[in-house]
Amino acid sequence: MQSKIKSYIELVRLDKPIGIYLLLWPSLLGLILGSIQSSQISFKNILIVLIGAVLVRSCGCIINDISDHKLDKLVKRTANRPIANGAISLKEAWLFFIFLGLCSLYLLTFTPYLTMKVALAFAVMIMIYPLTKRFFMAPQFILGITFGSGTLISYSLESNIFSPSIFILYMGVISWIISFDTFYALEDFEDDKKIGINSTPILWGKDAVKNAKALHYIFYISLVIIAYINDFSLFFVLIMSILLILNRSQIKLIEEKKYLETFKFNNWIGIVVTSGFAIEVFLI
Repeated sequence: MQSKIKSYIELVRLDKPIGIYLLLWPSLLGLILGSIQSSQISFKNILIVLIGAVLVRSCGCIINDISDHKLDKLVKRTANRPIANGAISLKEAWLFFIFLGLCSLYLLTFTPYLTMKVALAFAVMIMIYPLTKRFFMAPQFILGITFGSGTLISYSLESNIFSPSIFILYMGVISWIISFDTFYALEDFEDDKKIGINSTPILWGKDAVKNAKALHYIFYISLVIIAYINDFSLFFVLIMSILLILNRSQIKLIEEKKYLETFKFNNWIGIVVTSGFAIEVFLI
């Protein structure tokens, strides 16, 4: 029983929570942005975003592993995933996915009607994303659009009027996700090329790192525009300065070709940006 539970934990990557964090920070940014007028967030909405991030990321992991279970066996980094190594059957994985999907739907019953509509519209893309790696040249773009939607969904919990700021944030977050997932894909570049999986590193070739860096800077630019539109204080200059310092550390990892560490390093960027937004909106 303990072995089975461990396999289910590994299936949804609860033992590797970095994916939850990188989904959570954009969602919290959207929630904070939506509360600018009221300068407060209800505890219920924070809880919904936290639980939602875990459920959505878990569902995404399961559907990804179901779709890729044959290919995962051929890649060193993924060969020991529960479905690929036979610890969990496809039937068990589908049942667990359905269970978590129902939990997600139940969670939506505690949200406004607008949030339900936005969330359900993007839910379909969670199912589609794993398949795009086979027929779309840049699946990281689909990932960005899909998981970046957490900004829009969480924003709608606090506001039913979509301001220009939230769309700028959404575009910025999409760029950020494409950027760090490109570095993640660079780790599997040779294996993906061999088995015929598409990715931005394969599409962009030698320009992959340069393009990923540019997309990261677009995310920073979106933050500056949002700060300007919403009259953020000079304190946000400090936040942007910290981000630029962190960016130097990230560039060092890139130069050393530590792409998986580069991917994980974005958690610190998310922490700083979210903290900066929270301080600006609620304390200054």
